[in-house]
Amino acid sequence: MGAKEKSEHISELYRKIVSLQTEADCKAFFEDLCTIKEVENMAERCFAAQLLLEGNTYSQVMAQAEISSATLSRVSRCVQYGEGYRKVLKES
Repeated sequence: MGAKEKSEHISELYRKIVSLQTEADCKAFFEDLCTIKEVENMAERCFAAQLLLEGNTYSQVMAQAEISSATLSRVSRCVQYGEGYRKVLKES
């Protein structure tokens, strides 16, 4: 599969996710799409991002979230320089 085809498949996945209407539909889709561990990891990343947006320090986030320091570092970079977490999560 070429890069263009992969890109098209990724875009289609995003469209499918956006089309989900309810939390129950989203839950069912992600349970089929991902392993439980993958969903748990995504949830922890969102939780850590929320804590960072609320002004918590790395130490405070590490104490509250089950996340590695390497993953927290990546989440922090995304919170600082990305757009996704800020669009989805509310700052306090």
